[in-house]
Amino acid sequence: MPSERYKHIDDADLLQNFYKDHDNKWLGILLPRYTLLLLGVCMKYLKNEEDARDCVQQIFLKVINELHKYRVEYFKSWIYMIAKNHCLMKLRGNNKAVAVELNEQITLAVNDNLDKTERIEKDKLLTKMQDAIKNLNPQQQQCVNLFYLQKKSYAEITEITGLTMLQVKSHLQNGKRNLKLMMEN
Repeated sequence: MPSERYKHIDDADLLQNFYKDHDNKWLGILLPRYTLLLLGVCMKYLKNEEDARDCVQQIFLKVINELHKYRVEYFKSWIYMIAKNHCLMKLRGNNKAVAVELNEQITLAVNDNLDKTERIEKDKLLTKMQDAIKNLNPQQQQCVNLFYLQKKSYAEITEITGLTMLQVKSHLQNGKRNLKLMMEN
């Protein structure tokens, strides 16, 4: 097994080797290390082993394409976010993500002992916000999601997305303004 021969090389070094010569063999050593992590993430969201396995393959292809375009410093957290976002997008395509997110919010609402009226209003607001977020452009969606929903810092967002700090701030500012306008209408 070729990856056994390279198990002494850590992930960061494999990435550096890839960035030096852009030879996919380095990714062929690195990616299998994350198969179980990705499968676990996909199972968590998709609840179906066959769909999860398919998604892992799709994520690997996306990762290979993205790594040819962007430089990633913290590979494990980055690939985790790629997997999570991929699963959420797949669920949204099946209209299940909204249900999953609303179920999480409803659980929070119950735990907070909100009365029925408050829960209904909160659910309506969340549904409206989710619809509004879907209408943002992809970069604004990603930045808004990472900053406001996942509580990532500007630096973490630049690392995850490959965007510059200025681009991240711009996408956040424009996304926030666009969301406000959509929510008011």
